[in-house]
Formats: sequence, C-alpha cells, structure tokens
Amino acid sequence: MLSYIVRRILSTIPVMLIVALFVFSLLYIAPGDPAAIIAGDQATPADVERIRISLGLDRPFLVRFGDWFWHVLHGDLGTSIFTNLPVTHMIAQRIEPTVSLLILTLLISLVFAIPMGVLAAWKHGTWIDRTVMMTAVMGFSTPVFVIGYVLAYVFALRLDWLPVQGFTPIEDGFWPFLRTLILPSVALGLIYMALIARITRATMLDVLSQDYVRTAKAKGVGQRGLLFVHALKNAAVPIVTIVGIGFAALIGGAVVTESVFAIPGLGRLTVDAILRRDYPVIQGVVLLFSFAYVLINLGVDLLYTLFDPRIRY
Repeated sequence: MLSYIVRRILSTIPVMLIVALFVFSLLYIAPGDPAAIIAGDQATPADVERIRISLGLDRPFLVRFGDWFWHVLHGDLGTSIFTNLPVTHMIAQRIEPTVSLLILTLLISLVFAIPMGVLAAWKHGTWIDRTVMMTAVMGFSTPVFVIGYVLAYVFALRLDWLPVQGFTPIEDGFWPFLRTLILPSVALGLIYMALIARITRATMLDVLSQDYVRTAKAKGVGQRGLLFVHALKNAAVPIVTIVGIGFAALIGGAVVTESVFAIPGLGRLTVDAILRRDYPVIQGVVLLFSFAYVLINLGVDLLYTLFDPRIRY
C-alpha cells in the first residue's frame, strides 16, 4: 500500500509538468500577437516591441518556459500586467470565496445526491424513482447561470430571504458568511448533485441484485443497514470516481457562478483577466486549478483501497 501511494505521488510529477507546459503555452496558443493585443489599437510598433521584450517573447520558447517554470517552483507565478501586483498575492486575496463555495457545494451535493440515488434504486420503477431521475436530468441539463438567475430572482429579489450577490468573510460571522454562499452553492451544486445521484442509482441497482445482498436480507438485516452498510459501501468506488471526475465541472461552474452572484473569487479573477488579456494571471489561476484537480484525483485513487479491500496495488 505504501509503495502504491509513493508511486501515485511520483506519477503526478510528469502530469504537472505537462499541465505546466500547456498552461504556459496559453500565451502563444491564443490567436493574434499577445503584445499587440495588450498594447491596444493606438500603440506604435515601438510600443508593441517594448511589450514583447517585457514579456520575454523575443527569447526562444523553451528558454522562456524553463525560466517561468523555475519561478513557479519557487512560488513565483509572475506579475500582473495591468495591476503590477504579484499573481500569488492576487490569488491569495481571492481564494477564500472560491474554496468556501466549492466546499459548501460539495457538502450539499453529497448530502442530498447520495440519499436520492439510494432511494431511487430502492424504489426502482416507482414514481419516486421517476421523480428523482427527472429532477436529475433537469438539473444536469440546465446551465448554471440560468439556475443562478432563477434562484436569485425568487429567493433574493422576490422573497428577500438571502442576499443576491457579494461575499462575507467567515471572520465577520458564520451566519452572514453562510447566507452569501447558500444560493451560489445550490445553483452550482444542482448539476453536480444530478451527476452523483444518477451514478449512485445505477451502481446501487447493480449491487442490490447481487447474491450477498439477498443473503443479508434473508438473515434479517434491516432495510437501512442493507442499503447504507452492505450495498452502499460496495457501490462506493464508482461514486467516489464520479465525485473526482465531476470536480472539473465544479471548478468550471464556479467561474460562471461567481460572475452571476458577483463573488470576488478566483472565478471572477479569471474572467476579468481574460477580458483584459492579463496572461500571467490567467496562467497562474489555471495552473492552480489544474494542480487542485490532480490532487483530487490522487485522493480518489487512494480512497479506492479504503472502500474496497479487494483492491490491492
């Protein structure tokens, strides 16, 4: 087990190298001359050339990548072109709202989606099953911004129960902090919740048809123990897998959600940087999200042995 953990951790190193190379290439994959885009329409050729030199575009690609990656390894993600602030400082200022939004969304999704999937599998073929699946399909098919605007209109503008936008740090009080995150977390979590519920239902249907489940039922195991101890534990591997895979969609949805609810997080920072062609900020945020996604998938792989003792590496 220990050797497997070490191998999996070491295997993330080449993955992160490839990710870093791709993130750095964003500056050059984008259409047009980055220096000309940054300089604007009124810039002279001398202004464009000066920006090219400041960005290091006059040097060979591999030399620029090596220099950038060396600084990344030392915690230096560069300097914003427009604010002239370190990218790490800008990320540190915006990371709390995004992390809070993602954690609360994940908790809401797991708390509701897994019981919904288990219930749909238990009541397979009934109106309960059809209702859960119809809700899941609608949640997965509706764009995040549409859900966000509907929730904001109903619960913020019409009922005035929750704030329509903004973010309150947790040090200003837990309830004010929670109130600003409920609507965006629900809006973002509906898609994630639908995905987990569908996979949970499908996996539970397969597990509930196994012989050991029928044996446990014949021995008098209660319905709750049968579903949540015997069946759900053996269905956990596909569920954990889809939780890890769906985290990418969660990160992408956070960008849209933060824009809808005016949350000053990394999503808004990314959108603003894209609109201003602030490439160092874009590179820094994308690299951070990619690194988080790699770590989540590493954690998912390590959880496999916890949920299924038959798995040995």
